[in-house]
Amino acid sequence: MPTIPAEIHGQRYLSLATFRKSGVAVYTPVWFVEDNGKLYFMTNSKLGKCKRIRNNPQANIAPCTIRGKITGPEFPATVRVLPPEEHARVRQAIHRKYWLARIPFLWRNTDTYLEITPA
Repeated sequence: MPTIPAEIHGQRYLSLATFRKSGVAVYTPVWFVEDNGKLYFMTNSKLGKCKRIRNNPQANIAPCTIRGKITGPEFPATVRVLPPEEHARVRQAIHRKYWLARIPFLWRNTDTYLEITPA
C-alpha cells in the first residue's frame, strides 16, 4: 500500500509538478486531502495541469506555501483522473478540510477530481 511521505502528511498545501511534452516541469500549489495512503485534489478539466496529466501521469509533489514556495523535499508520484462516481467522496473530504471550498460560487467550474499516488 502506498504511503504519504511524512513531510507532506498534515500539510495545508501541496506543490504539484506536472510535465509539458518538452519535459519542462510546471509547478502548481493545490489544496489536497489524504485518504488511504493517497492524496486527492480538485480542478477544472480545461486547465493546463489537467491537460498535462492526461498526456503524462508522472508528477512530483512537495509541501509548499499557499503561494507555491516549496518548503520540503520533492517526491515522485503518479496522478489519475477519478471517474465521476468517486467525485462526491473527495469533494466532501475537501469541504471538511477547507471551509472556503464550501462556497459554490468560487468553485462552480471545478469538474475534475484527481488522485495522487506517491511512488
